[in-house]
Amino acid sequence: MKINMLNESGIIILDFGSQYTQLIARRIRENNVYSEILSPETKIDEILSKKPAGLILSGGPNSVYKSDAPKFDTRILSLDIPIMGICYGLQLLAHKDGGRISSSGDGEYGFASININKQSGLFSNISSESEVWMSHGDKIEEMPDRWQILATSSNGVIAAIGNENQSRVATQFHPEVSHTKEGKEIISNFLFKISNCTPNWTAGNFINEQINIIRERIGKKKVLVGVSGGVDSTVVAALLHKAVGENSIAVLIDHGLLRKNEAIDCVDALQKGLGVNINSYDESESFLSKLNMITDPEKKRKIIGNEFIFSFERIAENLGKIDFLAQGTLYPDIVESGFSKGKSAHVIKSHHNVGGLPENMDFELIEPLKDLFKDEVRKVGLELGLPKSLIQRHPFPGPGLGVRIIGEISRSRIKILQEADKIYMDILVEDNLYDEIWQAFAVLIPVQTVGVMGDQRTYENLLGLRAVTSQDGMTADWFRMPSDTLSKISNRIVNNVQGINRVVYDITSKPPGTIEWE
Repeated sequence: MKINMLNESGIIILDFGSQYTQLIARRIRENNVYSEILSPETKIDEILSKKPAGLILSGGPNSVYKSDAPKFDTRILSLDIPIMGICYGLQLLAHKDGGRISSSGDGEYGFASININKQSGLFSNISSESEVWMSHGDKIEEMPDRWQILATSSNGVIAAIGNENQSRVATQFHPEVSHTKEGKEIISNFLFKISNCTPNWTAGNFINEQINIIRERIGKKKVLVGVSGGVDSTVVAALLHKAVGENSIAVLIDHGLLRKNEAIDCVDALQKGLGVNINSYDESESFLSKLNMITDPEKKRKIIGNEFIFSFERIAENLGKIDFLAQGTLYPDIVESGFSKGKSAHVIKSHHNVGGLPENMDFELIEPLKDLFKDEVRKVGLELGLPKSLIQRHPFPGPGLGVRIIGEISRSRIKILQEADKIYMDILVEDNLYDEIWQAFAVLIPVQTVGVMGDQRTYENLLGLRAVTSQDGMTADWFRMPSDTLSKISNRIVNNVQGINRVVYDITSKPPGTIEWE
């Protein structure tokens, strides 16, 4: 069977270490064009096998003259496909074609104004003067032969260049960030006016492609689908059911750390709504015993990740021969866990389904959503027929309340947080705020404070509330919650949840903070 790969006629991004590389991928996909991030050390034959319509060289922190600059196959620059460089990518293209790069110590950072010299190709329909986002120390000192200056910044720095037919173009600024006023249009010009991309990256096409891939890989074998109650794993369960039907067995592991009524609601939505073959198993005793006295968040995540696999293996013994395990890993999970394709990333936090898996598993992993962002997953879920009420639910981590209970986990602390979280979510729905928020949740903090209730002194737990706005979870801003809503939430929780006498609201963005506290 020939699989119609959507990455044909898409864009390959070579990641030289820019903090914005994932934004490049997102901006491309917003144009319904497939994008894939690869290491600069990727062999030229692998790149050619993907039949890309174009190639982008990302920014990065290095200088082209440094001995430790990222290595790459320079034959890539001779490929008969369009290439665009961004920031470091511009310097690399200029340097490799005979230009000279210099570092004066006076870089450009933040907003800058550029003047367009040639309003065609990369700058078709772009204003003659436009605002962009700069973040560079090095710059072009001497232009390479047979290249032309396409734009100059108000500081006199070369802001964009192109060869004679603009099959090679580059910008010193970052068109992928939202601060560049016409950045989306500039990227669109590279995709469609220069690379002649096909806009076929849609939820429907993605589903058809993945169904073909899954069927070819699984054949007549069986796959176990781990469902956590969150959007991602629910979409995976629906996708696997559509691909292989009864050969897909969905299992919801109730690890005792789900939200109130979570297991029942999720099973009903998949079983009654879509006919998915799913069963719920109460494994809380096993999980909570392993988590006893554990307070370090990384240890919690790894314990939960390991225990998920052990639980799946125990359950699978009673389900016949099962060769595969499918789970809802997303691209941001991989990035934050330090498994970025393009570079050695810092581990921000281990995701239970990425960095917390044991090496000696009895299953082969299937992760059909691993190259998607959250908003793309939701589009896929709606296309599969999942109810909007389920798809639009806020993200919920696989470790569940285990990473929202700071410090030691116990059944009594779980119950306190479940009750408080339920009240929080109910009020957001009541006040028509739930859909305005990317993610909201409560955090039980191991701090007790003095309070007064019924003329009596209390010494109870502190509860933190978190609510953020975001597009993809890679960055986020705190949600400006109306004071009346905050007051209602606090009053109802303190008056109805035994064990909490004080509520605070988190106003930290990401970065510097993460969305989850652990």
